[in-house]
Amino acid sequence: MIRMLLADDQNMLRGAMAAMLDLEEDFVVTNQAANGEEVLQALETQTFDLLILDIEMPKFNGLEVVKQLRQNSRIEKVLMLTTFSTAAYVKEAMKLKVEGYLLKDTPSDQLAHAVRDIVYHGRAVISPEITYQFVQGIDNPLSEREKEILHLAEKGFSTKQIAAELFLSPGTVRNYFSELLDKLGAQNRSHAVYIAKEKEYI
Repeated sequence: MIRMLLADDQNMLRGAMAAMLDLEEDFVVTNQAANGEEVLQALETQTFDLLILDIEMPKFNGLEVVKQLRQNSRIEKVLMLTTFSTAAYVKEAMKLKVEGYLLKDTPSDQLAHAVRDIVYHGRAVISPEITYQFVQGIDNPLSEREKEILHLAEKGFSTKQIAAELFLSPGTVRNYFSELLDKLGAQNRSHAVYIAKEKEYI
């Protein structure tokens, strides 16, 4: 049996996906998580064959979870299942050597095939749509979420206001700004907005 942990902050979607995966005779979703912190807590006491992670989650997003996995030399393979297919996310996932990257609207039979390819055969799986969008968007290093945050910062929104507007935690927004400053080589958030506009990233 392929033992899986499924993480997504949308409860109905996560429940439906878990039920769908459990229909496969060689799959079992042993744990569900609503955020990255719950994933890391589960990993303190358990091991899995595969982690299916959403990217946009509170507390720790999917990529932040994978960074910690890699740092701790965990054995779990990772399939990112997301609505986001921007070049920045794909590049980061590739850097972290994520085994799979699929969109959430992937048909159930293709998802099941991808799980078996990753776990049984050690193959990397990536949606053709993501590959295409990655090539199209490679000149812009910012994700859609990062662009949204910069647009709100440009309007003068505070960290708490941005968090409320985008349904994120203030800590997650601060993490985004930290990444943005590093990515853009900016000194502060105003400078980040200026650089992003100058380079026509937003």
